[in-house]
Order: sequence, then C-alpha cells, then structure tokens
Amino acid sequence: MRLKTFESYKKIFIQCHDNPDADALASGFGLYQYFRHKNIETALIYSGPFRIQKSNLLLMIRELKIPVEYVESTMFSPLGTEELLITIDCQYGAGNVTRLPAEHVAVIDHHQLEIDKVPHMFMDSTCGSCSTIVWRMLIQENFPVNQDENLATALYYGLYTDTGQLSEIYNPYDKDMRDELKFDKPAVTRLRNANFSLDELEIAGIALIRHIYNDANRYAVLRAKPCDPNILGLISDLMLQVDMVDTCVVYSELTNGIKLSVRSCIKEVRADELARFLTKDIGSGGGHLEKAGGFISLGRYDEHYQTVSPETYFAGKMDEYFAGFDIFYAENGPADITGMSRYKKHKTPVGYVKSGCLFPDNSPALIRTFDGDIEMNISDDTYIIIGLLGDAYPVSREKFEQSYETTEHTYEIDVTYSPVIKNQQTGETRSLLQYAKICIPRREPVVYARPLKKSAKIFTLWDEDKYLLGNPGDYLVVRSENLSDIYVIDKDVFEKTYTAVS
Repeated sequence: MRLKTFESYKKIFIQCHDNPDADALASGFGLYQYFRHKNIETALIYSGPFRIQKSNLLLMIRELKIPVEYVESTMFSPLGTEELLITIDCQYGAGNVTRLPAEHVAVIDHHQLEIDKVPHMFMDSTCGSCSTIVWRMLIQENFPVNQDENLATALYYGLYTDTGQLSEIYNPYDKDMRDELKFDKPAVTRLRNANFSLDELEIAGIALIRHIYNDANRYAVLRAKPCDPNILGLISDLMLQVDMVDTCVVYSELTNGIKLSVRSCIKEVRADELARFLTKDIGSGGGHLEKAGGFISLGRYDEHYQTVSPETYFAGKMDEYFAGFDIFYAENGPADITGMSRYKKHKTPVGYVKSGCLFPDNSPALIRTFDGDIEMNISDDTYIIIGLLGDAYPVSREKFEQSYETTEHTYEIDVTYSPVIKNQQTGETRSLLQYAKICIPRREPVVYARPLKKSAKIFTLWDEDKYLLGNPGDYLVVRSENLSDIYVIDKDVFEKTYTAVS
C-alpha cells in the first residue's frame, strides 16, 4: 500500500486509538504532515472516554506542535465518498478504537491482525512501532522527513517509547529509522524525564513486592497495574538485579491486550526468543539478547485462554519454555551421532561481495539482516556471503577461495528485508544485493544430521556465547570432518540444499 494511493481524496481523517500513546501520536503526525504537504485537507483525531492526560504526551503535543484533536463519537458526522478515514496504530472496528462512521477506511498498524481485512491495509507486526511503518511509507514517497525536525523527533520518540527505550528493537527497519532520523536530542531528553510519576513509582513497588518466583528455573513473573510500557522495563531491570533471578517477565493488562517486558542475564535464555515464545499465535514479541518485550492481543488471548488468568498463563508458559528444549555445547567435545543419517550438500549458488569494494580499507562496518547485526572491518581479505534467505556473514578471502568458485552473474533473491552494510564512521549505507554476484560451492561436503523432535539451543564452535535456536523439524547437523562442529539448519533450507547418501 502506498500513501500516494490516497491523494485523490478531498479530506482525510487520521484516527489514533483511544487514549493514544506516543507511537500513535507520532505515526499519525507523520501521515498528517505528508497529506498536508500534498495540499489535502487533513485532521489528526482521537476519541474514546478519556482525553490525553499523561504529562509526557501533553509535553510532546505542545513542544512538537502536533495538531491532534479530541472528537466526541456522537458528534462525528459520517464521512462521505470523497473522504477517507485512516486508523493509525490500531485497526478499524477493534476494541481499542472508537468506531467512527466512514464509507472509505484504511488501516496502518504494527499489531497482530484482529479484524476482517479492509481493502487498504498495511500491517507489519514485526516492527517495534507504528512510527517505523509510517517512516518507511514516507521514505517510499521520497518525503523529506529530516527537513521537519519536529516530525523526526516525534517518530524517534514513538519508537523509543514503544520499544522500552529502544531496548526491544529487533526489526531491521526499526534500526534503520533509529539511525537515519535527525531529531532534537534535548527535546527527547525533556520528554524522557517527564515520563514517570509518583503513582507509577508506586505501581513498580507493588509489582516487585508481589512477584512469583520459580526456584528450579530461577525465573520471576510480575504483574503491574496498567501503566506506561517504560515502567515495565524499569521493573524488569530492577528484578533482574536480584541474585536468585536469571530471567523475568513483567506484564500489565491494558484495555486492548497485555503488554510485557522480558529480561535475561544468562546465555542459555535469549530475551528476544523468550518474548516470541510467550506471544506466539496471540501477539508479537522480540528485542535483544538481554532485553525484549511484546504485546498480546486481548481478542486473540480470549480465543485461546479465556478461562485462564494472565498470571497463570505466564507461569505455565515459562515452565513449558524451560522444559521444551535441549542444550548442546560444541565445546564439550565430539557430538553423539547415534541415530543420525549422512547427507551431502548440493552445490547451491549463493551470493558474494568483496567487502573492499564497498568502503575504504579498515573502515568499521555493520552488516544488517533481518536476523540481526554483525560487526566487521572492511578489508580486501574479507568477503561477504549472502544466503538464500537474505542472511549474510563475513568470511576470510582464503576460506572463500577454498570453498567457492566465482562468477560475474548477478545474485538475486526475494526476501523480506534486503541485507545492507553500513559504514560506522560515515553512516553511509549500501545494499549488499546491489553488489552481489553468484558463487558456487567447489565441493559437496558430507554431514551427519537428524530432524529435531523438540526445540534445541546449540552453542557452536564459532560462538560460545550465543546459541542457534532449532525448532522441531529443523535439522541438527554435525560436520563429518569435525564431530565437535555442531549447528542447526532450518528445515526448508536443509531439505532444499542437502540429499541423503548411503
């Protein structure tokens, strides 16, 4: 869906969800500025039983000159054929937004789908904020976001608040917006320091006192009264400082769902992966290794767990999580290959880029893919391999030349996020696929492998601190040349690239 699709309407109403937060205000402001720039009569509105009262939001509206208006639903006139209603950071007809009568409706949101699809809908639940989605749409239309400091600041603050002060960023588009926006840093500081009240400090204290603790798995579950999402992050950070707690989940029940914050201080539990587990099929979650968060849709929760209290749900899911995986440490020595079969890898073409052709030698760089960031230094002796799913990683020139034959054919793949490389000195960003050529493996290595019956965490020889996560059906793989070299490969990728051998 493109914003230019709606430029034929004479008037556009942009509706935030009831009791809007910073992300709803920021993303709505982005749309407002775009359509006003196109000389379309535009209004940024919200409805519901409550007007905005939170101190940081009132400050945000005043300092960034956001023209948001409150409307009484009973006084709102139905929109005609030449008018459009866009619900932002929410879905038309969902429980968290007052349904205003309109003939033409569009939806832009980053939560799980809760309604029947409308003709014009842009949804991406992997994004940490709706501000990110709007930023992407503005960039797509070549709208000069950074020429409007108030808008850039609002979008940054929208992402900041919806991702636990940027601690729960996991989508590469979130990271791209964070890096590219030219925002007013003093203004963000003022907004951040107006974020907590004495009442919210009391909420944190009560949640900490009434925690649930599991001694066997050293986790804590805490319930907080409805509050700003940043408070949940504060509570979880404090809880993790307790010497007997390795992981914790703090949640708060809101009108439209459950917001949660996740923390971990052990390498066997990645906070982002745990957040995705807790919200699977009923919401969305993600973040970093140590800090993450998520949101559970009230409608989805009620469909599956209507008779289960959230406290019981989280405690049960935490027990299920810890019982649901095996752990493999490559450093512990040769793997047990009993029950494994032998497979030969196809000579599947992949992409390659000579890093020295991208930026000056010795430049610090960052490879960004959908699965995360990898830091490296640019060198003529370092190549970058690009896989079938858009994964990318550096290898030495010596290893590359031993393993691959090069071609001059362009490497093309269709992926959710095209991998990029950023020069960390200059900020310049380049698409790897624009430079990628096809390379072909020189040989067909043989491995031992078996499908996983339960989830597994594998600490490999090349990274003893971060695990690879394998889900049931994925393949546990051991190199035949080195039985300590153990890793996991996605089921679909493995079955496309390996063949069983006798």
